[in-house]
Amino acid sequence: MVHPLVAQLRFTRSEFLRCLAGVTDAEARRRFEPMNCISWMVGHLANQENRYWVGAAQGKTLLPELQELVGFEKPASTPPLEDMWAAWRLATRTADPYLDTLTPDILVTHFERNGKPVDENVGTLLLRNIHHYWYHVGEASAVRQLLGHKDLPQFVGDMTGVGYRPEG
Repeated sequence: MVHPLVAQLRFTRSEFLRCLAGVTDAEARRRFEPMNCISWMVGHLANQENRYWVGAAQGKTLLPELQELVGFEKPASTPPLEDMWAAWRLATRTADPYLDTLTPDILVTHFERNGKPVDENVGTLLLRNIHHYWYHVGEASAVRQLLGHKDLPQFVGDMTGVGYRPEG
């Protein structure tokens, strides 16, 4: 059974998908400054998953172009939505086998960067990833309201099957 935090990440991903269902490319590329556009948000979260769970965790180089395009503190961009969804699907699909291996013992370990341990342990990075999704669910919901979308999903949605369960 996957670790409860991994189950929460997967639920959070599903809520992100639900938040963005029906958004067109033109809508996703529209920017309401100072916020980033929705397609940027999709790529940005793909980049985080890629950096943490593919690059740092598995030592694989995947989607190196994302860092310049949608990385933290990079200039705003308005990439094509389908390109960002393709990157997100690839990053999350590649991340999942690693995430399936997480245990309490692994969650307290640290990845290394340039031969030195990163400041936050794997568990904290997992929490950061989950919380980062929720930040962008809120931001994307705001953008959708500015786009004039009606009857938007309510968050947090149905948690049947993903409610609290103890480790182990």
